[in-house]
This record gives sequence, structure tokens and C-alpha cells, in this order.
Amino acid sequence: VQLQASGGGLVQAGGSLRLTCQPSGGPFWAYAMGWFRQAPGKEREFVAAHRSGGSASYADSVKGRFTISRDSITNTVSLQMDNLKPEDTAKHYCAAASYYITNHSPDSYDNWGLGTLVTVSS
Repeated sequence: VQLQASGGGLVQAGGSLRLTCQPSGGPFWAYAMGWFRQAPGKEREFVAAHRSGGSASYADSVKGRFTISRDSITNTVSLQMDNLKPEDTAKHYCAAASYYITNHSPDSYDNWGLGTLVTVSS
């Protein structure tokens, strides 16, 4: 199963983007689906995640600005990003965890999409 992310682009500071991640290629279920990002020269960092029970988690840097949602039937996960800042500029990756996880480090996730670039101009 592949994860296909879309929705990235160029936006001015204060603007909004909506990222979508859709699984394809067969039956799919994940305990958690999340978004990570990686800026040039920096490590990949956690952004937001949605567990199958319905709970959501966010990095402190995006709380109050980003909202993650998940379609329980298609397992499509979306990330609504509002009030974007230049520091949000990064390649954003969708990821899925097939098994129960206790933290949102990148190592906890076992299926990754190719990523979509988000660029926020000042």
C-alpha cells in the first residue's frame, strides 16, 4: 500500500493550505496516521497525528493553527493548515503506523509517502 500526499504549494504568511494523504494499492488499516515535516538541513519532525480511536496529537509549534482529520472508511487523512508562518516551510510527509505506538517519533511509523512541499513566503 502506498501513501500519496497532495496539497502542498506556495502561500503567503497568514494563508492556508490543506494537505491530503490517500492510501492506494489495496486494503489498508493503520493504528495511527500522521504528518511529519523536514526543512533543509534539519531533522524530520512530528507535526500531527490521528489515532484510530479518534484522538489527535499536535506538535506545540502548530497547536491552534493546524487540524488533522481522518476518514474512517477510506483512511484518507487531511491536515488543514491555517495562519501559516515562514517557519512552516518544509517538505511534509504522510506516514502510517500499522501497530500500536506509544510515541510519535518517526521510527514509530512504518509506511511513508513521498512528501509534498509547503513553502510560506514572508
